[in-house]
This record gives sequence, C-alpha cells and structure tokens, in this order.
Amino acid sequence: MSERSAFPFLRVPPFPGAQRPPLIEAGTPINVPEAPAVAAALRGARVGGDYWAAQPTMPTEPYWVVRGEGRHPGATEPIVRWTDGTAAPVNPAERGIAGPADPWHLVRGAAAVDPGDDDELALIAGLAGKKLVRAGEAQPRHLADDELNALVHRLVLDARTYRNSFTGEPEGVLEAIAQAAAWRDLIDRNRGFVGAVGFARWKRTTTEALLWGGSDPVRFDPPIDELNPGDRLFAWRSRVAPATIAALERCGVSLVEVEDGFIRSAGLGADCIPPLSIVVDGLGPHFDPRGESELERLLGGGGFAPALLEQAEALRQRIVASGIGKYDVGRTALARRADRDHVLVPGQVEDDRAVLSAIGEPLTNLDLVKAARAAEPDAYLLYKPHPDVEAGHRRGAISDAIALTIADEVIRGVPMSSVIDLADRLHVNSSLAGFEALMRGKGVITHGVPFYAGWGLTDDRGPVPARRRGRRSVLELIAATLLLYPRYLDPVTGLPCPPEITVLRLASGAARPAPSALVTLRRLQGRVGQWLGLSGGAA
Repeated sequence: MSERSAFPFLRVPPFPGAQRPPLIEAGTPINVPEAPAVAAALRGARVGGDYWAAQPTMPTEPYWVVRGEGRHPGATEPIVRWTDGTAAPVNPAERGIAGPADPWHLVRGAAAVDPGDDDELALIAGLAGKKLVRAGEAQPRHLADDELNALVHRLVLDARTYRNSFTGEPEGVLEAIAQAAAWRDLIDRNRGFVGAVGFARWKRTTTEALLWGGSDPVRFDPPIDELNPGDRLFAWRSRVAPATIAALERCGVSLVEVEDGFIRSAGLGADCIPPLSIVVDGLGPHFDPRGESELERLLGGGGFAPALLEQAEALRQRIVASGIGKYDVGRTALARRADRDHVLVPGQVEDDRAVLSAIGEPLTNLDLVKAARAAEPDAYLLYKPHPDVEAGHRRGAISDAIALTIADEVIRGVPMSSVIDLADRLHVNSSLAGFEALMRGKGVITHGVPFYAGWGLTDDRGPVPARRRGRRSVLELIAATLLLYPRYLDPVTGLPCPPEITVLRLASGAARPAPSALVTLRRLQGRVGQWLGLSGGAA
C-alpha cells in the first residue's frame, strides 16, 4: 500500500486560514449505500484524492499517465509521468508533472493509466472509465465491476464513520461526497483568476478561502505591469481607484465584481467586521438595473427544482425565527404605535453604488420619506436610518427635526427584522430590507429598482427594465438570492459552507466577532463623525 493510501480518500481541501477537520474516523459506517451508488456519486462529483490541486496543461492527443517510475516501452501514446518531485529526471520524450495535481484532471484525456502503488489514482482512473495497467499485466484493461467495487469498499466504505465538517455529527458517505462536491465546484469556479484587487486587509481573512483556486494563495493587488491581456481579477470595485480601473482595462484585464452577500455578519462592514458571505458576478453587480447580472439571469431563467424550494422554505423559517438580517441578529417585540397601518421607510447610504446606480436621478433618503408620506397620508410612518449612517461612517443622515416633520417616528436601536415585523408594509428605494420583508410576508413598494423588483412580488414605482418579464414566487426569489448566488463561510472552522451553517452560527452567537483594536478604532471614528456632523467612507 502506498504512502498516499494512508490518507482518507475523501478529505477536506486546505482552504487558506481554515481548519481541516477530518471527514472520516475509524468506526461503524451509518446509512451505508451499495458500492455502485457510491461509485456513481464519486464519479459525478469528481472528488477524492487531491481534487482541489493544480490542473497542469495536458496533451491534446490521448496519452498514458504513469505514476512513479513504471516502464512502458510498448506504449504507442505519449507518456505523462506524475511523481512527487523527488524521483530521477524523466525521459526527455516524456512530459513530467511533479507535486500535487488534481488526479481527475490528469486522467481525463488518458488512454491508459499506470497507477503504480497509488491506490487513489487506481480508483479514480477506474471511476473515470480509463484502462489500467497493473503490475504483472502486459496490456491495459478496464477494471471489472467487482474490482472497482472492492476498491470503493477498501478506500471509501469499510470501517469508516463520516462526520459533518461543520457540526462534527455523524453523516452518511453520500452527504460527505455532496459537501466535497460543493467545495470542488467553488474551487473550479476560482481557477484561472490571477489575483484580486480592492480587498482591504481586514476583509481578506474571510474572503480568501471563498476565492481560492486550489493551489497558489490568492494574490492580492498584483502589480499591473505583471498582468497580461485576458487575465481575470476579482475586484471589490468600489475600493479600487478609478485610475487603477482604467489602467487595468487598458491592459485588457477582465474584472469580475465581488460584493457583500445578503446575510453578511453580526456587525457592520463599516466597522471593519469581515463578511461571512460574498457574491461574485461575472456579468455585473446585482444592484445595478442598467445591466443584467447573474442573479437576474437566475431569476429570469426559472426552473427551480422542488427540492431547492423546500430548502429555501426551511432556510426562510430559520432566518425569520432567529431575526437574522444583513448586519444584525435578534428579535425585539415592538408594540403597535397607533391604530393605523404602520409603514416602514428604511434609509440607505446615499453615496453607495446601489443608490448611485439608479436609472434616472438617485433618490435621497429625504426624497423617499416624502414619497412614502405622499403615498400613505394616513399611515403611521416609521423611518429607520441605515446603520452605517447612524454609526457616523457614511452619507445619508436626516436630522430628527426634519424627519419628524414628515414621519411619525425615527426608530433606532432595534434590529431591522423587528421593525419589519412591526410594519404592515415598506417603502424602499433599493434597500435589502425590502427583500427581508418579502421573506416575512410583508408588502413592499419599490421606488428604485432593487434586484427583487419586477418579478410580480412588489408594487413597483421605479423604472423596472423590460427584460424582467418573469413571475417568481417568494421561495424562488429566496432560492436564487440566498442558495444559488452567494458564497458562505463558517466563522468557526473557516471553511466555505452551506448557507444553513452561516445562519446557524449567527443565530447561536458563534459568528459574533472578537473585539479588536481596528473595530474599536472604526467605531470611535464613527462617533467623532456623528459629533462633528461629518460623513466618512467605509474602509
């Protein structure tokens, strides 16, 4: 048995900054499926071995993959020899690959595979339907079903208990394969990016694992003169100087936008609390209605599977029950203020890209309050300032003296979810609070064009683009917005995770950030800004 076989066949990728809890321990398996079902799952997911590792360029014509020092003078195809880097130099006629590599990638175009004493490679080649040359055999041949099943039992099933990487609870092998498949999908989507620009250092602690391409560390702020036409970069565009963006575009570099996710953190980004979820969009930002985004395309395409909608409903219930919003967690019971409809107007950051990207003249917070009062003359109007504005970091403040000439109350100090619970409906510009209200069954009137407008769920007063012609249910909106579009991080293990884990950590308090000098300084800066009546920008 090879040294590599001492490692479990299914294992956690070495994501930057993350723990690597073992997926497997010795013990009695649970929910054990038949070997063919496990083989099919592994084959479909392409996981096992170092499935996250580098994907070197392979020959375009059929070739043999030879692990180690095997000799094959009769081979008619080119030989690609894969070693650990310590073996003697390869024959000049052969292509050599040293060090960690994705074995599924290596065998994809192979006519035959000699795995040597590497049992992992033997199993992967067999799962991929490739011919194997084993010791003592003259010609390559496909593994018989019983041979393949025996390898599956020995490397994957026998005397193994699988454990959930996030909770530590026992789980079945198919669940472990599904999680490995999700990690592979994330890593594969990150391959080919040469770096990332616009990421503050405090954001990198959580975003690097979500942007990692499986081998080299994420290269933050690479020098422009080292980039080439066609290179792709992740970009937190609002934090990249316009001159830098122009220089990158002149070089022919492609920028793929990254933004905070919709369930972000227990605390403000303006206070330098790093995000637990991000969105990566190759078409354009989801908040800009002037162009299509990947989120809009997901919503426009429809076709949401029943199982996905069931998952969306379960997630919706958890979020609502826990009082989880973008920046805060918790529920505070609020009494009705009057015997009238309660209408909530959530403020926004007025110099935020989501506001400045409006079709037409951007609405100020005061404009929005006035529009809500004009539409709801008899309602009890609640105005809730944006938390970044309240913290003194961003623009958009309305003095209470002015706000209360229009609204009945300026409400502070309670989670957004609690105020949404109190309200009968909301008037929004493009605030995420409108999406959170739809999850809670509230009416929403949009004056701008948020991503959730135009799908038949909201009363739209803004100029919704004609391309949004589909009709979606709330569960379809949740499935696209929270399940399919973002990427999530578990703050406990540091591993990319399903949204349910991030929600669990937020609800339990495990996601609350530890005190730090940077966060304390940012909060102090905010208070100074409030005292002086100044508006700053987030880090």
